[in-house]
Amino acid sequence: YLLALLRAMVADAGQPVGRIELLSPEERTYLLEELNRTDAAYPSDLCIHELFEQQVRRTPEAVAVVCQDERVSYGELNARANRLAHHLIALGVKPADCVATVLDRSVALVVAQLAILKAGGVYVPVDRALPSARQEWLIADCAPRLVLTESDDDGLVESTFPALAIEPLIIGTGCSSDPGLALSAEAAAYAMYTSGSTGLPKGVVVPHCAVNRLVINNGYAKIDAGDRVAWAGNPAFDASTFEVWAPLLNGGCIVAMHATTVIDTPSFAKALKQHRVTSLFLTTALFNKHTSSIASTLAQLKYLLCGGERNDPSYFLRLLKEEGPVRLIHCYGPTETTTFATVCEINLSDETFRRLPIGRPIANTRVYLLDGHGGPVPFGAVGELYIGGAGVARGYLNRPELT
Repeated sequence: YLLALLRAMVADAGQPVGRIELLSPEERTYLLEELNRTDAAYPSDLCIHELFEQQVRRTPEAVAVVCQDERVSYGELNARANRLAHHLIALGVKPADCVATVLDRSVALVVAQLAILKAGGVYVPVDRALPSARQEWLIADCAPRLVLTESDDDGLVESTFPALAIEPLIIGTGCSSDPGLALSAEAAAYAMYTSGSTGLPKGVVVPHCAVNRLVINNGYAKIDAGDRVAWAGNPAFDASTFEVWAPLLNGGCIVAMHATTVIDTPSFAKALKQHRVTSLFLTTALFNKHTSSIASTLAQLKYLLCGGERNDPSYFLRLLKEEGPVRLIHCYGPTETTTFATVCEINLSDETFRRLPIGRPIANTRVYLLDGHGGPVPFGAVGELYIGGAGVARGYLNRPELT
């Protein structure tokens, strides 16, 4: 690179330094094209709920969701979601309308999200653990057609938007057939808010097809009918996109974990065994906490994914020395690119890492490391990360200037 710089300076001493090309044509092609050959077939023309309905027709009796002692089949889950969807439509929910959900991880929340999608709406999960003022702000910002709660005594924060308790609707009677609205896979499926650590939270609007690319033929985790995927993440954070839709769109089962179980290591280990969990995503803090105590239990998993902050390689190596899990995957991705953009499978040969790499792009995703002029940086140089492909969100909710 130094020789390339010197040759360019000799050839034209008057050119701007920032415009000098350091890369050979071969290296440029490798960085821009070969590393981004990630095209893979996935259902880019179907909505999330349409793919779920296909699974219902295939295996209506298979268990779709487990939550503590409750087990719900694909057929029953679809029927409940349809009853609620028809009710939402009757209440005026139209395609592209936001519908907020103030619900914990539960069967009811899965029903609510499916129903909102079937009605053409955009689900907006609101974390019940947030202070009331923050909940009120998020609800006001997304201006939902409705706010869904589980029951009338949920203690919902005061809001100028109408609230609907869904418990009596999904268990009771009503039309249980698929609404069958004609919707585009490019339409918005959900909006999730960023933490707001760099200012006000921003609602990231994600289309159906971006979720499909995350969970089907994705190149890093092949979830199938034999998988039981733990739902351990906060419903208002993007990891739940993988935890919910990866099993439901591939014929697997969601195992919804109670919040107190997830943070209590012995209880968590017991639940993983009891429910025969095969796949799990953990944030970095929880990964470190649980790996320190229950590495042997985590080593029994088929897939263990981890990400969210810089990771310490020693925790990964501690787990791998238990001879498992089958695949240990370090994940990276902002909310704006639908949960995961890059992954790196870690194994014992990586014990020389001082820092864990974030890996390569997943299927139908492109990643570029660029300089201040928008050109690719050489190997070993620092640049800014640009992410493209089918996972890129539609934009920020009601904020075109930030988009």
